[in-house]
Formats: sequence, structure tokens, C-alpha cells
Amino acid sequence: MEQPTIIANRGEFVDALRALKRGHVLVHASESWGGCSIDGGAVGASFRTLADYALIDEYHNPHGFEHIHYYRLNQRGREFAERAVQAWERRPLIERLAARLLG
Repeated sequence: MEQPTIIANRGEFVDALRALKRGHVLVHASESWGGCSIDGGAVGASFRTLADYALIDEYHNPHGFEHIHYYRLNQRGREFAERAVQAWERRPLIERLAARLLG
């Protein structure tokens, strides 16, 4: 049986969803799970979670660089991002702060 994907850093994950929902692009510049950024900000553990939950799709960027992969939210990802960001923002500030500090 396959293990479910764990969201290692919920704050980063919500930040990534929020940025992608606004139309930003996730750039993957490495063969490993690391080496990702959104709008210049480093993305650690969230890339794998976004990929495992099939929330992003790679797309061809004609203005991009060779061997660099570019991702956007797909329809499922946009719907998920809308619900997740709203749910995050409804949580008390102290709970969001704790999640950011503890992952």
C-alpha cells in the first residue's frame, strides 16, 4: 500500500498555493526534489507535495531555459488552492504562527 504524502511545511505549502493561484510559476532547476522557486523565493518540501497530489502540471515555456522545468496549477490545483487558502486564513493567527514555526 502506498504511503500518503505528508505536508512537511504547511506554511510554505499554503504560500506556494497562494502564489501559484495568483499566476506565478514554479521553476524546478534541479534533477532532485529540491532546487525549486516561485517568484525568486525558495520552495523546499512543497514541490513534492504539489506533484504527488497532482496539483501542478509542467508546461513548455518558450522563453525559458534549457533543462529547466516550469509548472503551473492545473484545474484540480486551482480548486484545491482556493479551498486551502480560505481554510488557512480562517484559522486563528496563533495557530498559523505555530504551524509556520513547527512545520
